[in-house]
Amino acid sequence: MELPSRLMETAVDHMASLPGIGRKTALRLVLNMLRRSEEQVEAFAESLVALRQGIRDCQVCHNLTEQDQCSICEDRARDDRLICVVEDLRDLLAIEGTGQFRGLYHVLGGVISPMDGTGPNDLNIESLVERAASAPAQDGKQLEIIFALPTTMEGETTSFYLFRKLASCDVQVTAIARGVAVGDDLQHADEATLVQSIRQRLPYTQ
Repeated sequence: MELPSRLMETAVDHMASLPGIGRKTALRLVLNMLRRSEEQVEAFAESLVALRQGIRDCQVCHNLTEQDQCSICEDRARDDRLICVVEDLRDLLAIEGTGQFRGLYHVLGGVISPMDGTGPNDLNIESLVERAASAPAQDGKQLEIIFALPTTMEGETTSFYLFRKLASCDVQVTAIARGVAVGDDLQHADEATLVQSIRQRLPYTQ
């Protein structure tokens, strides 16, 4: 399908580069932009530039934030003896949406997937190990690290790798219960299932 304008072609190519957006959908979005006022399009473009320039990783947990630390890490009412390990922001938001977890998080930024070219060095694993190593037991209570990763082969592989990396640290390692169906992503689970999975978490075993 040949478009009547090189500018439209370029815009469609950029839109189609987004995940889940085919060329037909990209064309529909571009045509929608053309129907908007110049001011609206400029505001849209400026918001994307501001997003890219203003958002960064939290220095502690790798959540997305505009500051050096995210609001969760800065919240002193949180239980710093609990760290929930998630794949990405979507899973963090899913757990936060339940309103039942009051610990901290660690966002890996993905899972180990050789098929996709993602290895341990591409994830935020070393910073998790550093957090675990620098958090000795307080008042006899160990740091608990909860694996809340997808129940896919990649998620299980990542959990096993993390378990081995944390073996030398004085931490308790648990995993959410299997209320989340095998093969499912956390972000697609309903809130009730997530709450029960976190509450009924079990010691992680190989």
